[in-house]
Amino acid sequence: MSVTVKAFDKLRDGRIANLYTIENQKGMQAVLTDFGAVLVKLLVPDQDGKLRDVVLGYDELEKYEDNFDMLGTTVGRNVNRIEKGRFTIDGVEYQLEINENDNNIHSSMAHGFHKVLWEAESFTDDSVSFTYHSPDMENGFPGNLDISLTYTLTDTGALILSYYGTTDKKTLVNLTNHSYFNLSGYETGNILDTIVWINAEQFTPVRKGTIPTGEIRDVAGTPMDFRKPRAIGQEIHADDEQLKLVYGYDHNFVLKGFGKGLRKVATAESPKSGIRMTVYTDLPGLQFYAGNTTRDIIGKGGVLITKNSGFCMESHYYANSINTPNFPQPILDKGGLYKTTTIYQFT
Repeated sequence: MSVTVKAFDKLRDGRIANLYTIENQKGMQAVLTDFGAVLVKLLVPDQDGKLRDVVLGYDELEKYEDNFDMLGTTVGRNVNRIEKGRFTIDGVEYQLEINENDNNIHSSMAHGFHKVLWEAESFTDDSVSFTYHSPDMENGFPGNLDISLTYTLTDTGALILSYYGTTDKKTLVNLTNHSYFNLSGYETGNILDTIVWINAEQFTPVRKGTIPTGEIRDVAGTPMDFRKPRAIGQEIHADDEQLKLVYGYDHNFVLKGFGKGLRKVATAESPKSGIRMTVYTDLPGLQFYAGNTTRDIIGKGGVLITKNSGFCMESHYYANSINTPNFPQPILDKGGLYKTTTIYQFT
């Protein structure tokens, strides 16, 4: 195992962002940058032993400074949507920016955690730890929040994301990784043939604006039923109101076993490469997004990224949980510890 560090490029403000490469004994590599704590590359051996980069991204740092589609990013303080950008903690109302329709998405598109230069606090032979201090009322969130994210790559092919955070004031904390995966390789086209399994008997339906209605609905008899593995494209164009609202899959799945610690929640497999990804998390929800509204952009190697070029499996607290009392709550108390782990295991 080894970690190497090299300069990536200069940010527009003149600061230097670096690239950190973790390589295991099988040649698998995770390439990270301290700008946005982004996963830039993930090279995984396929069924023939050939390394394939299975995440979408860019070759240029300046594209990560824009990165409207949030390829590979760490999202915070809150991932996903908050209705009208408004929430209340202990009787105090907080207002976030309105940046998608009449709502807030991903905290701040211009100044969220994916747009800051994190500190590379430490790195070992198999891990890199990034830290960030988010001051009180940054992007509208209360409390000084100190957050760390450690990426660890194991010799068994697991990429482990370990999050820790503390605050001096009760606040909302709900982070995730927003990588777009294409297990055939980022340059191979759409992901509709990828076989997906999700360990969820229920999902949270949405209304216009992609805000959950508050209902928790059974997946049985709907295109949301991934309890048996099937291709993403099998029903993505079905005549279904939920799919039509978001042009495909962009829904939270209510994962089984919440409160029981780390558990297996999903798998995805490419029939082309034979690469299989298994997801483990201790969080209650998984946002499954099939890249339905991804814009046409030029990614790594000059490859065109377009609709359905990659899929996301974002472990999190459900969208708009803070305003939905019957959903698990993403609240961190003063002096408490935000601690969560998500693992992407590749075989």
